[in-house]
Amino acid sequence: MKSFLSAILVLILAISALCQEKAGSVVVERVGDTAFIQLRAPSFQALSSQQQALAYWLVQASIAIDPIIYDQFSAYGLRQKRLLEEIMAFPKGIDPATMPKISEFTKLFWASRGNHSELTSQKFLPGFTYEQLEKAALTAQSNGAFRTSYADLPALKTAADLTRELESLRASLFDPAFEPMTTAKNPVGGKDTIQASSNTFYPGLSLADLKGFQDKYPLNSRVVKGADGKLTELVYRAGTPDGKVPPGLYATFLKKAVEFLEKARPYAEPQQSEAIDHLIRFYQTGEYAEWVAFGTIWVQNDATVDFDNGFIEVYRDARSAKGSSQSFVTITDKPVTSAMKKLGDNAAYFEEKAPWDAKYKRNSFKPPVLKAVETLVETGDFSVNTIGDNLPNENEIHEKYGSKNFIFTGSKRALEEANGKTAAAEFASDPAEVERNAKYGTEASDLLVEMHEVIGHGSGKLSDRMSGGAQSYLKEYFSTLEEGRADLMALWNVWDPKLKELRLISNQEEVAKAMYDNAASTALVQLRRIQHGDSIEEDHERDRQLVTRYIQDKVPGSIEQFTRDGKTYIRVVDYQKMRQGVGMLLAELMRIKAEGDYDAIKSLVDQYGVHFDPTLRDHVLARYQKLKLPTYFAGVNARLTASFDGKGEVQKVEINYLSDPVQQYLVYGAMYDKGLEGKPAR
Repeated sequence: MKSFLSAILVLILAISALCQEKAGSVVVERVGDTAFIQLRAPSFQALSSQQQALAYWLVQASIAIDPIIYDQFSAYGLRQKRLLEEIMAFPKGIDPATMPKISEFTKLFWASRGNHSELTSQKFLPGFTYEQLEKAALTAQSNGAFRTSYADLPALKTAADLTRELESLRASLFDPAFEPMTTAKNPVGGKDTIQASSNTFYPGLSLADLKGFQDKYPLNSRVVKGADGKLTELVYRAGTPDGKVPPGLYATFLKKAVEFLEKARPYAEPQQSEAIDHLIRFYQTGEYAEWVAFGTIWVQNDATVDFDNGFIEVYRDARSAKGSSQSFVTITDKPVTSAMKKLGDNAAYFEEKAPWDAKYKRNSFKPPVLKAVETLVETGDFSVNTIGDNLPNENEIHEKYGSKNFIFTGSKRALEEANGKTAAAEFASDPAEVERNAKYGTEASDLLVEMHEVIGHGSGKLSDRMSGGAQSYLKEYFSTLEEGRADLMALWNVWDPKLKELRLISNQEEVAKAMYDNAASTALVQLRRIQHGDSIEEDHERDRQLVTRYIQDKVPGSIEQFTRDGKTYIRVVDYQKMRQGVGMLLAELMRIKAEGDYDAIKSLVDQYGVHFDPTLRDHVLARYQKLKLPTYFAGVNARLTASFDGKGEVQKVEINYLSDPVQQYLVYGAMYDKGLEGKPAR
């Protein structure tokens, strides 16, 4: 399970980083509320030549699967991507009043992997008209655009071909009522969560159609209704070289990924090479057993150059079944921190102290692999906002073999630098809170991340009937529950004297208060990201809203919302009463997960985690805009280039840091469109 900036780090950044904007060196582009920040990996220089070659090929495999997510988010996503990238690559002669608007929209499109916000799922519209887009596209075509195929999309060689393509994309780009949400977990207009979502996991189907359906390919298939009226799965797979398993959906991209993974394999250490073997077989056959075999070996391997690549997180599916295509490649930043080691070594202690029923407590622990890492590349549905990740998600793997916990220190550093130095904390309720955040906010944030990942996600035991995991029972509410449970484990244990005994905390009283201050107020501050409507769709944001509003309601005198001088604040009134509420909710979430109690989690989330007062949101937006800070972040990856000998073996790998996000995305696009090769950034 991945932990976003919006899930964890925001608990501290939402207050202590609401400050005067200082565009650090990591900020390479800003478009409205979105900042593009540069990810750096200085540890790359310390790698051996073999490790650098491994990193190069793993990065190429990551880029290879990047286009898939655009199609998973919308049936029009890949075609929109091709249209925009061709215009960006061939802009000569385009109206100078139009081109900047297309450029801005395209950058936001890349940042969210489509024209729906990454965090809110809401569709955003262009600042240009259809007629302006048509004129720009035809001009780009006259410059040489659209003359080559784009992956599986044929070339558009004539003006008539291009005009037809534009018309077929008109509604998807310009009509706000057409595909308004990527994943609608709180649907309106009489549609259910499947019908109201633009994602392509179940085209044309409803929840009623899927009732009782058993997925043979739970993560990597699209479910459709055949001519005979029966449901069938279109499997994501490349096919086997011998032809015994035919190609399936996304074969073009998965074949390319397999090609690069095969080139990476000789540079990997034996255990990692074995894991890569199974990943290749998974991409070729689509068989879940191969994915489990990959995860089983991968989770036990602690290679310096590490990666993940697959259909992994299920946040985007309202059913919480189908995985988003995503990947990352990392380098161990430094030896695993002593704090993380100590937490992992004491997981049994924290489990015993958990406030839930004894029958849900684990009695055996396999020490997790704990890694502080710098990121070389993040693609697909993996974003720079992810600063912690606990994998794999499969219950049958982590129950037997443990988990691998990543803390993305490179991303965390970049985000902190992009936010600048802390100034007046606009949303802090009083000077004492401001001072506490200044002294202990960073420590509280770091500790929350570590406890969330190390003793949060891996905690608890399911009832015997839940051997296959809780996802299929809790459906669209599973991810909200699991992220909330991990956050609450950190909030519960921050007061435990064991942390002081282990020397994991300095001033326990003040660090704990700083963590609670931010947990409470983030329910207010996070509304700045939801500029339309009155409901929260994203799981991590629902989790935070649930925590604050549940405790505020159930434990009087714990948390209060108040107005002073025309400004609204949320503050902790009594920290121990808030901890009482933390324990109550944590125990209930563990029970719900262990028993697969769908009705209970639906009731909790719907009551406390979904709706908000839009007037309050507008108030927050107005205050936040005065600070002139970005609301969203997108990463610009390092670029690796390799030179080869006559046999095609890697001789040397160099790392560079791009100063223009356009250059990155055109390079990625060129992997499947030769017409984009060598095009300069615009």
